Amino acid sequence: MAVRGGLGGSFQRLNPAFSPDMAEGELELFEESDEENEEILTPAQLIGKLEEAWLNEKFSPDLLENKSEIVECVMEQLDHMEQNLQRAKKGDLKVTIHRMEMERIRYILSSYLRSRLQKIEKFFPHILEKEKSRLEADPSCLSPQEAVFVQEYRANCEAHLKSLALKHMPPNLQPLDLLKAVPKPNLDSFVFLRVKEKQENILVEPETEDQREYTVDLEEGSQHLMRYRTIAPLVASGAVQLI
Repeated sequence: MAVRGGLGGSFQRLNPAFSPDMAEGELELFEESDEENEEILTPAQLIGKLEEAWLNEKFSPDLLENKSEIVECVMEQLDHMEQNLQRAKKGDLKVTIHRMEMERIRYILSSYLRSRLQKIEKFFPHILEKEKSRLEADPSCLSPQEAVFVQEYRANCEAHLKSLALKHMPPNLQPLDLLKAVPKPNLDSFVFLRVKEKQENILVEPETEDQREYTVDLEEGSQHLMRYRTIAPLVASGAVQLI
């Protein structure tokens, strides 16, 4: 299991178990094949990574790279927390506070997954085409579970359309091109963003016959309203955060 971009490294499991008494503790992320490439995150930092992925996915018009490793780790730690809370003293105020925090995390997690599912259902032909043309070294935008779902969803949509209408049409009208029938994600829509790392000479508008190319510098901490297509690579790299 590997996390790219936000965590800046690869890891297998979180250790030790995430518990209510670890608010100030640390979680170690490690990779068995490379002990030197060790990443340490606090519980707050892990949840911060989930919140960042959630906001980016929520406000991006396109389906982003999947963060299944973060999702799996957060779910695993929620299970550990639930087990620890069941052993805690009844009536302890800490238990109530931690349960409220767990519900908040579960909401973020479910909203993140729901946003991805809605995009997959809305743009499935284009997502499949993008996956087909993806280089092997490039990260996939689909998790293994999402890849199975989108294939089944496409098959069900095609079967439904054929049984409902296409089989009753003349043979020359029966072929169905889903890439033309289903709209693409609007990459030219505008999004709000906050700059996490200073960026220089970002091309906003390419040079044309009527105007010169237009570039801007993005200062760390500044906020902007920009065309998504322009800053999509910066979202992928973690240099900016959609808000």
